[in-house]
Order: sequence, then C-alpha cells, then structure tokens
Amino acid sequence: MESKRNWTRILATAPLACILLLFFTMPAHAQNGGEALFKAKCAACHGADGKGETAIGKTNKMNDLGSADVQKQSDADLTATITNGKNKMPAYGKSLKPDQIKDLVAYIRGFGKKS
Repeated sequence: MESKRNWTRILATAPLACILLLFFTMPAHAQNGGEALFKAKCAACHGADGKGETAIGKTNKMNDLGSADVQKQSDADLTATITNGKNKMPAYGKSLKPDQIKDLVAYIRGFGKKS
C-alpha cells in the first residue's frame, strides 16, 4: 500500500518537473540555435568570431559584426539584411523561419559584447 502511494506521488509531480525542466532549458536552446545557425549559414564568410577575416570576408570587405557600425543597427535593420540579403550576401528569408532569424540577430548582438 505504501509503495502504491509513493508511485502516486511520483506520478503526480512528474508533470511539474517536466514543465520546470523545459522552462529552465529554453534560453539555452535559443542561444545554441543562434550559434548553430551562425556556424552553418554565416561563419564561412563572416568567420566564427564574426570579424570577417576569412578569405571571402576580406575579398568582400565585410564589417566586423562586433563593430560599432554593425551593433548600432536596429534589430529590424539586421533582420532585414538577413532576410533580404545585402550586396553579395544571400537572402535567407525563404530558407529560415522568423524565429531563426531572430536567434541570429541575438547571436550577432553577442559579438558587440565581446569586442
């Protein structure tokens, strides 16, 4: 009888534990999502550190993503650049979801904090 009560308590608290686990891990997933997207879509040109010191970055005179010129742009400006492309940068509006672009913008903001 005692064993049955223990299982009842465990099963009763399991949903709460799952909700708390999801709540506390969500921000980490969002950051990792932006980082993973950046590595997959952007780092080949902009470099893993965002400085644009790759062969493609140097050839196309890319700005350091941590520079004041980039960081002073609004989130809407950065979103538009990622969505529509700019100069030789391809548009990602059709291949990325709005939440993914938002994650990229947040990740790019992190370069300003490192400079």
